[in-house]
Order: sequence, then C-alpha cells, then structure tokens
Amino acid sequence: MTLEPRRGVSLYQRYRRGLFITAFLAAPVTLYLIYVISPNLQAFYIAMTDWRGVTATPAFIGLDNFQRLLGDSVFWKAVTHNVALLVLLPVVTIVIALFFAFLLNLGGRQGVSGIRGSTFYRVVFFFPQVLAVTIVAVLFQQVFRPDGSGMLNGPLMALGLEPVGFLSDPDVAFWSVLGVLVWQAVGFYVVLFSAGLAGIPRDMFEAAQIDGANRFTLFFRVTLPLLWDTVQVAWVYLGILAMDVFAIVWVMTDQQGGPDWSTTVMAAEIYRNAFEYFRFGYASALGVVMFLFTVGFAILSLRLSRRERIEY
Repeated sequence: MTLEPRRGVSLYQRYRRGLFITAFLAAPVTLYLIYVISPNLQAFYIAMTDWRGVTATPAFIGLDNFQRLLGDSVFWKAVTHNVALLVLLPVVTIVIALFFAFLLNLGGRQGVSGIRGSTFYRVVFFFPQVLAVTIVAVLFQQVFRPDGSGMLNGPLMALGLEPVGFLSDPDVAFWSVLGVLVWQAVGFYVVLFSAGLAGIPRDMFEAAQIDGANRFTLFFRVTLPLLWDTVQVAWVYLGILAMDVFAIVWVMTDQQGGPDWSTTVMAAEIYRNAFEYFRFGYASALGVVMFLFTVGFAILSLRLSRRERIEY
C-alpha cells in the first residue's frame, strides 16, 4: 500500500529535477549551437564553394578546393611546420616545465621541499603569460634584430662574429619561432605542474627517500606517474596551441610566414587566402583541414597516453 505513493513522489521529483536542468541548460546550449556549432557547419559548406566574399549565392564546386590543396606547395609547407610544432612544442615545453616544477617543489636539500624563493620564481616563470601574444612577437622582433642593436646579435658582433639571421635565414627562422613559443608557454605549465605536485602527499616522497630513491628515481618512478593526468592534459593543450600560432608567425616573421614560406602555418594561410586573396571558399577548406588535424591530434593523444589512474 505504501509503495505507490513513494513511487509517485519519486517520479515527480525526477520530473522537477529534469525540468530544472533543462531550463538551466537551455540558454547556454542554444547560444553554443548558434555561435559555435553553426559557424563550423557553415565553414564545411563554404569549403565546397567558390565564394569570394561578395556574392550572395556562391557556386557549389564540391571537393575542388580540397583537390587544389593537394597540389598547393605552400599548403604542404604549412602542414609540415604545423606537424613539426605538434611534435616539438609539447615535448620541449613539457620537459622544461617538469624540470623546473620538480626543482621548485622538490629541489630543496631534504628532497621533499622546494628551493628557497620558489614562490618568487613561479611568478617570474608565469610572467610571459601576462603579455599579449602580439606584444611577445614585437618584443622578439627586437631581440632577433640582425644588426648590433639586437639582444642576441649585438654581443655576437661585439665579439667579431657574424650576425645570425634569426628571422631572415630560412634555415633558422622556424627554430626561432619555436623558441619564442616555448618561452611563452613554459611558465604556465611550470605553475600547472607545481599545482599538481602540491596536491601529492609529501609522505610518498619521504617514503621513497627512506627506501633509497635518489632524485632521478624520485622523478621518474614517483613524480611522473602521479602527474601523468596533468601531463596528458598539458600535451593536448600544447598540441592545440601548435595548431594556432597565427599571431606569433604573422607579426614576428618576415613576410608573414617567410622568408620563402619557411615559417608559415595553416592559420596564416587561412588568413592570407581569406583577407588578402579573397578566396573564402579555399580558406574555409584550409580551415576544415586544420580542424580535422586538431581534433585528430586530441583524440590520438588521449588514446595513446591513456593509462590506469594512480590513487593516493
């Protein structure tokens, strides 16, 4: 006799709760569909047209833009640079950030505490994140100046050495861009990994030291496994950053991706084709390829780096 009323109340409560959740999510989901999903779907359609930004009804040309991409040498250079950044930027940044985070949190004399002044160093490392990307690009334009006023070439010329064309030599320019990206990104991940280390009980490090673990063993056998989830997230974020380096390349490099397309990336070619050549259909095709690269990298990284979660 008492089961029916209880079941009725339970269903009513579920209904009220479902109605509240639906009402709460209706507005943000609608805005997300309108301003995020809809433009992306439109980009897929525009990629199959010859739209130049002035006609109301662009002609549908199917996959012609994608076929044209296959024969575009500049596109393949941009893809090569993005793939190189996808590999190098996460690896270099994470290695440096892990080293400094380990030093700041476990580099003290006792091995379970940070070095003196670690809080100050975290602020210093994080400082590049405060600067706008365009400011960083302009700053390093001055650092890489090819004359005696450059921060790097000035000392070289004072020593009687030849100046290095950091942004004018095709063999050096890409590595200069990579160095700037690492400099800008590493501070954030030092703080991120430091926060992860702060959440690990110090008892685990002390127990490892009692068992005879040295600094090398403490890092690779204790610290890295416990930080793996954070490293995984950092890898995905840095991979996405490697696909979106438009501002640094466009502002800092010679000829916005030069010299001789040695630093161009897909984002720069999207902008160039859309707003300089007014080939919006072709630019959208580039954007679709870039989107597929980014999503594919994120899915592949999460699957390959998946491992059993360590509880502590």
